[in-house]
Amino acid sequence: MDGCLLVWAALPPKSTIGTPIHLSFIDVGLIDMSAQTIKILVTAVLFLQGVAHGRAFFALVYQLLGRLPKSWLPVRSWLFPSMSSRSVAGVASIFWLLSTVGFIAAALSFWGILIPPDVWSQVVVPAAIISILGTILISGIWPGAPDRKLSTLDTIISLVVNLAILFARLLLHWPAS
Repeated sequence: MDGCLLVWAALPPKSTIGTPIHLSFIDVGLIDMSAQTIKILVTAVLFLQGVAHGRAFFALVYQLLGRLPKSWLPVRSWLFPSMSSRSVAGVASIFWLLSTVGFIAAALSFWGILIPPDVWSQVVVPAAIISILGTILISGIWPGAPDRKLSTLDTIISLVVNLAILFARLLLHWPAS
């Protein structure tokens, strides 16, 4: 059962009239995936997360240099509202650079390219934590996004992927190194 994903569904248990119904999770089936399919999917997610953070990093560099295209939203800090936009970009660029390097290194390591395969799990958790901290504490706006709607979507996708990584690695210890 090395390459199986559990599929869960919330179904109410049988109850009598007048008894409160509580939702419980039950195992409703297995989706069988080969080890190679899992390897491709995990590598792709890590690599795409790295590319997205890399694009955001370069947007922050443009903002730091004062060359941010007018169509891109400048990043701001809700934590330090009086901080200049360029200063926020400088601080945020550290978070995004570390996340970019971490996610790309994790993807390469997971696939076994250039970096030993056992390194990925030691790199991916800090990368996800740094990304979450950068997103929550510094930005609130995804760097390089052309409007608030896309910025919000990019931010949500990044946070969901980061939380999924942390959940899978720290709680489920999945996938095995």
